[in-house]
Amino acid sequence: MKILRFFDRFFPIETAFAHCDVPCGIYDPKPAQIAAETVLKMVEKIEGLPKENATVGDRNLFVRAVWTKEEHARRCKEELLILWTDFFKPEHLEIFPDLHDKFWKATKLCSTNKQSVDMNAAQDLKTAVDEITEMFNKVKAGAKK
Repeated sequence: MKILRFFDRFFPIETAFAHCDVPCGIYDPKPAQIAAETVLKMVEKIEGLPKENATVGDRNLFVRAVWTKEEHARRCKEELLILWTDFFKPEHLEIFPDLHDKFWKATKLCSTNKQSVDMNAAQDLKTAVDEITEMFNKVKAGAKK
């Protein structure tokens, strides 16, 4: 037991988070949509703050909005990657030949939104996620037939 405690102390176990790679078959683009919408909303809030004579409350809201924007851009990217790598299959490229390009650009937009406060980038992200959602819905509808 002492040897195990030694290893635990100097080599702590890290928690890993992942979508189940069973595969479970439970996929949904809604978390990515909510994350993209949150990014857009936070950009709106940030841009709406006073540029001069900001109060402590304004500065607090700014910090919180930036943190929330970045966290949701990260979440959006994570959810998109799950859909891209786990849900969509090679046969879906026949239906959507631009599938890889759409996902690649959408995940790049997640990074852009983390790096900046840009209304156009936030709107582009929301649009890209909505397009991916449409692709997802078409595949799901076809699978039910």
